[in-house]
Amino acid sequence: MLSAVCVGETMAMLTPVHAVPLHLATELHFGVGGAESNVAMGLAAMGLDTHWVSRVGHDGFGTRILHELQDHGVGVSGVEVDQSLPTGLYVKVPAQESDPDGGSSVLYYRQGSAASAMGRDTLSNPAVSALLENAALIHLSGITAALSPECLSLLEAILTSPRNGRTISFDVNWREALWAGQDRSVLQRLANLADVVLVGKDEAEHAFGTTDEAELRHMMPDPKVLVIKNEAISAISLDRSGSREEVPALSVAVVEPVGAGDSFAAGYLSGMLFGLGQKERLRRGHVAAACTLTVHGDRGPLPDAAELAAILDSSDDVWAAIHVEDGQFNTRTGA
Repeated sequence: MLSAVCVGETMAMLTPVHAVPLHLATELHFGVGGAESNVAMGLAAMGLDTHWVSRVGHDGFGTRILHELQDHGVGVSGVEVDQSLPTGLYVKVPAQESDPDGGSSVLYYRQGSAASAMGRDTLSNPAVSALLENAALIHLSGITAALSPECLSLLEAILTSPRNGRTISFDVNWREALWAGQDRSVLQRLANLADVVLVGKDEAEHAFGTTDEAELRHMMPDPKVLVIKNEAISAISLDRSGSREEVPALSVAVVEPVGAGDSFAAGYLSGMLFGLGQKERLRRGHVAAACTLTVHGDRGPLPDAAELAAILDSSDDVWAAIHVEDGQFNTRTGA
């Protein structure tokens, strides 16, 4: 079975159970959240032998994260448990009905977390080195690079190591709060070292100063493929050879956008590992994202294998007529 390894921080997540200001909340929902672990769970759901490499604290938050990953079929043998540093935490404050234009907000408590202490020493862990050596895919993100100089050094070590048949993907995953006061040109350098780069068009403006496809490809000439996620419009792949593929996004009754980008990454990357063409990879990414967009939380269940195959193999007209609501893929008549 093909093996994938995702490297990065996952935090405990707290959010008010009811849509009230944080200071009025009497109950908080306890969940977990992390871009790389979201991708790991998505890849595992798609039939890949998937592992997560990180660090957590010796606390209830860390234990909950490990159990969550294991429950979703993700291996955690490459996770170190720190006896002194805590697991990172963030509080997700939902948008208020009284201020519908305000949007949700996030409070991070991750400085000095166990995961921020990942570094080149992490690679000397025999469990981690074995996982990375045997992986068909290693997935990284720009979030990790911003956590600490040690984390940046870890990514540089992985990205500059001999491939030996492995593919390294890099999702830019722009986070404004993490890069405040830091040199964001680091992201361009790291991305150019990867084989596959994923970036949202909205992120590209912040991270690279442009949303122009040609400019982005010029700034990152070395990756085999650059995938640009154009929000709810389409997704575009730009091969190093110069070929371009664009697939329109599905019509979706959106419940919550959180996690959709990670689901898209899992869909696209799994398609790559299964040997699909660019169009099919992009479609697979859209399907996975749509499943997440129609649920509360960071992940939504995929259609069964037969339905998924039918969706991916559909004609362009049928694809354009699909509407996704409550996790159901229906074809609109007259579309």
